[in-house]
Amino acid sequence: MTDARRWLIHARSAFRKSARWLRTNIPRRLWAAVLIPAMLLGIGTVGYRWIEGDHWSYFDGFYMTAITLTTIGYGETHELKTAGRVFTIVLAYSGIFTLAYFASELVRAVVTGELKQTIGRKWVDEKLETLTGHLIVCGYGRMGKIVCAELDRQKKWFVLLDKSPELLKDLPYTHCLAIQGDATTDEMLRKAGIERARALITVVGTDADNLYITLSARLLNSKLLIVARAEEEDAEVKLRKVGANKIISPYLAGGHRVVQAVLRPAVLHFMELATRPEFLDLQIEEIRIAPGSVLATQSLRHSRIHADLGILVVGIVRPNGDLLYNPPQDTIIEADSVMIALGQRRLLDQLEKLATVPA
Repeated sequence: MTDARRWLIHARSAFRKSARWLRTNIPRRLWAAVLIPAMLLGIGTVGYRWIEGDHWSYFDGFYMTAITLTTIGYGETHELKTAGRVFTIVLAYSGIFTLAYFASELVRAVVTGELKQTIGRKWVDEKLETLTGHLIVCGYGRMGKIVCAELDRQKKWFVLLDKSPELLKDLPYTHCLAIQGDATTDEMLRKAGIERARALITVVGTDADNLYITLSARLLNSKLLIVARAEEEDAEVKLRKVGANKIISPYLAGGHRVVQAVLRPAVLHFMELATRPEFLDLQIEEIRIAPGSVLATQSLRHSRIHADLGILVVGIVRPNGDLLYNPPQDTIIEADSVMIALGQRRLLDQLEKLATVPA
């Protein structure tokens, strides 16, 4: 296949895709406002040529039609017959009403935000097709708003799914793609790019919906990290059985934080600071060791993580899921393990690069 033919096939596919999107998303009123003037231009161009004869070119007809419809009135391109003048009168009145309708529809679409929403949907659809390694948040209630605000603050791209179109209006996030729909359906999860997502957070209002979303997400992506909200204690067991990696109970977590604030206020304060990205002096970070990296198969001592970077490795999650607290210096760093490290942000960034650089 030649390059020209390949380009032609690609262009035809892109045109059909754009036309399909326009038919689906552009309101009929705007279609009418655009197509009727175009149709009148075509009728006028052909009409003048047919009425006036061969001494009128098609461009003469097009030019005469354009200045007549817009009521500019530069004068006749060539002297018109009586039939041509009648045709001009019809075109002039058609142009007045058509352009008035076009202008009113365009102003209405801009004022009501309909045009902005249409362009916004186009941008969201295009972004969703290329987004990868993102997070999906299901539910925009009280907990969902906190989750979205935190993800956006840490500059993590995420897709937000919620049934209510009112809640999704004017979202204050710069790293969010919002989709209105039912997150319990496979169609909406696929639209959110669940096959390419890094993790899913489901915090909808009921345990039943969270359970169903977790089950659907696990069937669609077996490697997905799933964090689910649970209101009742018995829901935690069910969520784990259908594939949730982590279950968060707001009341249980809140109760623990209240107790820690009373019994260990300094420890709680330290943990809150160390997990916030704006606190640069000291942070706790998860760092995954890529297969073949310069750190894989080395011991902690030989890797010189603490000696060169001043970073403390407080734990290692092995590939089989076992957690090793305060690992000794002769511990071998395995590929696909997760290192829990404590240090300054800029030094943690250097360690992340080492964890991905090939040996």
